[in-house]
Amino acid sequence: MVSELYAIETNRLSKYFGEKAAVRDLTLQVGQGEVFGFLGPNGAGKTTSVKILLGLIQPSAGAGYLFGQPLGKPEVRRKVGFLPEHFRFHDWLTAGEFLKLHADLYQMDARQVKPRITELLALVGLSEFSGKKLRTFSKGMLQRIGLAQALLNRPELVILDEPTSGLDPVGRRLVRDIIRDLRQQGTTVFLNSHLLSEVEITCDRVAFIKHGEVITTRPLQALLEGEVTVTVRASGLTPQIAAGLQRWSQNVRLDGEHLGLTVSGEAVLPEIHRYLVTEGAAVYSFQPEKVSLEDLFIQIVGTDGGL
Repeated sequence: MVSELYAIETNRLSKYFGEKAAVRDLTLQVGQGEVFGFLGPNGAGKTTSVKILLGLIQPSAGAGYLFGQPLGKPEVRRKVGFLPEHFRFHDWLTAGEFLKLHADLYQMDARQVKPRITELLALVGLSEFSGKKLRTFSKGMLQRIGLAQALLNRPELVILDEPTSGLDPVGRRLVRDIIRDLRQQGTTVFLNSHLLSEVEITCDRVAFIKHGEVITTRPLQALLEGEVTVTVRASGLTPQIAAGLQRWSQNVRLDGEHLGLTVSGEAVLPEIHRYLVTEGAAVYSFQPEKVSLEDLFIQIVGTDGGL
């Protein structure tokens, strides 16, 4: 049953180009006010999925809804702001003219347009460039004006495709701050980014997609707080000792005096350390580290495709 509690809801959404499946059985539920990460290697179907959600491409099968309404309906599309990865803006316009054009396309109240443009130019750090033509903008500046365009109509859902591409560290932090503010306002953000460090800092949940299918969707904080990688340097390590560690981990790697394993949490670490010493290993270093999103990406999606 379709629920208006979800900003995005899809059920076995698929898109075929000939015999090739770009998206296969995509099933998602993105809650209102959630910052949701959409992760996968190149060619996984992320961009096609976004185009389907925006009504730019018709699905071959399945169903999708935004705020409980079928995809493509004009009244629901008015609730969406979008920053594409590969944008082609009107470079003969100034920044102010560009935003005014989009305000007209949104049919915004004329009395609200000028103050809203002023507000957004300040938000993305481009106030002094309002009268400059877009052809004079750097890639990072174009990224910022594109973000302002995506927020112009105060959307309830913002879809950002690589929003930090081309930005320096200051620009990336600005985008993070904007996303954080959007969350506080109750705006839903659907984020596709190659920069896993940005997703790790920003998102509430993430979906991992491969070959057009969602492999898993998980709460990000619980995901990152769970698994721990342990790197050990010790003498006296043997294949038998490594095999004994399988009671705590199915991912044990032994290379001479170096041992690596992944465990489900920190609680078992003292027990593992005692086991190594009891079995006769002389432990020189024992270094646990929380699993990063990059590690999880490789574990879940694999290494047969780059981001």
